[in-house]
Amino acid sequence: RASRTVPFVSKATGRPLAKIAARCMAGKTLAEQNAGREIIPGYYSVKEAVFPFNKFPGVDPLLGPEMKSTGEVMGVGRSFGEAYAKSQIAAGVTLPHGGKVFLSVRDTDKPGSVDVARQLLDLGFELVATHGTARVLIAAGLPVQVVNKVTEGRPHVVDMIKNDEISLIVNTTEGSQAIADSAAIRSNALQHKVTYTTTLAGGLALCTALRETDLNEVNRLQDLHQEISP
Repeated sequence: RASRTVPFVSKATGRPLAKIAARCMAGKTLAEQNAGREIIPGYYSVKEAVFPFNKFPGVDPLLGPEMKSTGEVMGVGRSFGEAYAKSQIAAGVTLPHGGKVFLSVRDTDKPGSVDVARQLLDLGFELVATHGTARVLIAAGLPVQVVNKVTEGRPHVVDMIKNDEISLIVNTTEGSQAIADSAAIRSNALQHKVTYTTTLAGGLALCTALRETDLNEVNRLQDLHQEISP
């Protein structure tokens, strides 16, 4: 939505887009405002939404078309991994370093899950997966602990979450039944503050962020904007 995206892009590039647009409406051209050239910053900016789910225990944090976020934060870094990591930290997300990661993905994501799982192994995680996902990972030669889905009987993955055995979850679903079946995983992950991603792209981005070892560098936006000033 423009009410949040336009301010974000303006903050990331140092260009007052709303003012430029208003002047265009009043008859000023982009050339007259020196605003016609493409801007390619030498840094990355990542916008992340902030959700109040932790204030509502037991709620299902599954996202839909409804507006649920209460704000947004921005992470800036010289690499995408640094910017993404800072955006997650600013949004209150814990970046786990090691432990057990639970993977359960829909059929269309199973081939791509191997790359995510391999990267997580390289980062020091142990793999835990449901039967279907585990078969794919084992076929790729990856070590996996198999665990039941909630509907398959105990002990299951929710038991592991409640016992604080899981530090990260990569769970992609499709279809109303699969979404309903994984509701207990989402709500318990929220309650126990387990980092949760619902897309493989999110899992890959998280791997990139976890490789960043120095997140202490702070740059003023004004200094960064000076780098891209005409």
